[in-house]
Order: sequence, then C-alpha cells, then structure tokens
Amino acid sequence: MNNARFTAGWAKLAEIDGAAGEQVMAALAPVAPDLGRYIVEFAFGDLYSRPGLDLTSRELATVAALTVMGHAQPQLAVHVHGALNVGCSPQQVIEVMLQMVAYAGFPVVINAVLTAQGVFQARGISLPLPATPAD
Repeated sequence: MNNARFTAGWAKLAEIDGAAGEQVMAALAPVAPDLGRYIVEFAFGDLYSRPGLDLTSRELATVAALTVMGHAQPQLAVHVHGALNVGCSPQQVIEVMLQMVAYAGFPVVINAVLTAQGVFQARGISLPLPATPAD
C-alpha cells in the first residue's frame, strides 16, 4: 500500500477527517481491507485531491449527498466532522441539509440534522445554533 495514490489519499483523509477517518479504516481492516484501500486511493487520493473545488465545497457536497441518501448516518457524521475540520461553519452544514428538504423530504433531513446535532454536541458546539432570519 505504499503507492503514490494511497500516500496522497491518506494525507487528504487525515487533513479532512483526522481520527474519524483512521477509525473507519481500522474498522474495515479485518473484514475488507481492500475497501479501505479503495476509499483512501480513489475517494481521497483521486477525487478529494482534484483541482476545481476547495475542500469546504467538497465536504458540503458530500454532506448534501449523504443527507439525501437518508440511510448513511454514520458516514454523514464523519463528513459533518470533516466539513467542520476544513472550515465550514455549523450553520453552513445545517443550511445545506435544509436545502435538501426540497429534494429528499422532511424525514431524511430530520435524521440528518439530528446526526449533525450529535456531532456538534460531541465537539462542544453551542446549541441551539443562531436562527436564520425569515424574510
């Protein structure tokens, strides 16, 4: 696993997800180490390292995608952490999730927001977050 893609991917994974990314890889190692390698090489080594979008944009897009999936709360939690790690504000994370109501519906967005709430609480982020003024 000492190829350039893996090395670049591991560095990007550490930059974005820190210990949470390492925990995912460690959990996969005994049962599906190749899946972990694919994630590191392809997702982080190839996709996250591409030019064209900064890491905050990539993480917000990932949060949106995982929100609309509606069944990937553990992965959503990792990427909410990642979004915060690369400079997204808690309000931006919630706004992206709220935007998804129009595309995925209230139940999946409620679950996503509650997942984000758990991440915020674990990180000591004060709740409730400031409300966005209504027009």
